[in-house]
Amino acid sequence: MSDPTEANGTAGAGEAARPTQPAGDGAGERRVRVVLVDDHRMFRTGVQAEIGQTAETGVEVVGEAADVDQAVTVITATRPEVVLLDVHLPGGGGVEVLRRCAPLMSDTERPVRFLALSVSDAAEDVIGVIRGGARGYVTKTITGTDLVNSVFRVQEGDAVFSPRLAGFVLDAFASTDAPPVDEDLDRLTQREREVLRLIARGYAYKEIAKQLYISVKTVESHVSAVLRKLQLSNRHELTRWATARRLV
Repeated sequence: MSDPTEANGTAGAGEAARPTQPAGDGAGERRVRVVLVDDHRMFRTGVQAEIGQTAETGVEVVGEAADVDQAVTVITATRPEVVLLDVHLPGGGGVEVLRRCAPLMSDTERPVRFLALSVSDAAEDVIGVIRGGARGYVTKTITGTDLVNSVFRVQEGDAVFSPRLAGFVLDAFASTDAPPVDEDLDRLTQREREVLRLIARGYAYKEIAKQLYISVKTVESHVSAVLRKLQLSNRHELTRWATARRLV
């Protein structure tokens, strides 16, 4: 099996161009190229050891990434069939990766499909990545065998969820009690929403910049954009607005 692409944005193009070889007897004819996106190196190493024995599983791990920028770079370079995506990542989270990779997901010839793999089963995390375009959501309690099967199902275009989440997801999208679409909130980009939440929680600009890996000037620009789009005057009004919508 080839060495996984390092998440530095400089490797991976060769991997993407290399022709796929048939898998060994254990994997039959199944083969899928996968990128692992998670900010914990030990977890990525564990997943690689569990599912990345290509001859047995048919899964070839062609790249890894630890934050949003690395993920977009590696995914674009390697063009995997499936991305295993953590929800909470430095630089904007899994939803930001999905937003920036939207053209790859919509490619009719070689679509890149995403399967969220996270320790979180919080409603906002699950619904956020599904709305962002992920084909499924499984928690990190999943077994290696089930994860391999989930990857292949997503490759084929199926939707895959951990058993406990499947009913929840259906209810969230089908329930007549679901909250209406918030047109004001939908005007904001994912990054602007992140800045909004942190401002509403009382973070200083420098703290927000450090947490999101952006400059203070960029934070100021996002805050100005949020205030303009929501027609608010200052961060105090913004905090009240966010609190009223339970975004804090």
